[in-house]
Amino acid sequence: MPHRMLIPSVEKRLSSFIDLTQKATKQSEKEAKKKPTITISREFGCCGYPVAEKLQAVLEKKTKEPWALMDKALLMEVAKDHGLLENVLARLGEKSRVVEDIVSTLSSHWLTEKDYYKLLCREILSLAAGGNVIIVGRGASIITQCFENCFHFRLFGSEKFKINYIAKRLSLPPEKAGTLVRDKQQERETFVRDFLNCDPKELSYYHLVFNNDKVLCEDIAEVIASYVLSQ
Repeated sequence: MPHRMLIPSVEKRLSSFIDLTQKATKQSEKEAKKKPTITISREFGCCGYPVAEKLQAVLEKKTKEPWALMDKALLMEVAKDHGLLENVLARLGEKSRVVEDIVSTLSSHWLTEKDYYKLLCREILSLAAGGNVIIVGRGASIITQCFENCFHFRLFGSEKFKINYIAKRLSLPPEKAGTLVRDKQQERETFVRDFLNCDPKELSYYHLVFNNDKVLCEDIAEVIASYVLSQ
């Protein structure tokens, strides 16, 4: 599928992720809880990955610490490696009992039960509690609302911006890019509604919201970093 080209290569982010888990073993749980986590929600066709990648670079420069960038592709890669996954759940963030309690609370609101999403929630919650992670999509902005160390941001844009962005990135004619934008956005909204019974467009979930038409990716990354590190 052409939209998969929008997902960046996993290898570099997996390396950063492993570095982060190794560093976490040297920290106490109390120290780890002080680390912030950032979630980025976006409409399909907005620059979620470019913003996240620039944000990761800015944060690593400012904090002199490793930051992991997590998205669907990397979460699935981690889930394939049971040993690595067990490392994550054991070493980062809240202990399993707390994570299980949160998953149980969330599951009572799900309209559709899927075992893989339960696993995904456990990964996201454990990573979010540990900190120094940027999580893109997967409903992370909603399921991590209970953590005080989490900061949530959303990108939106006009249909014209999103169609132009997708057409350019995927070398598609505008009419095909428009169809892809509408179909994938509907798919994302359905995903969140089915599993979390929530509307991802609800502004109360987010600390800041950015109009991708009017704000450059570099500026969004700088604003997010400055805001989070000032708290």
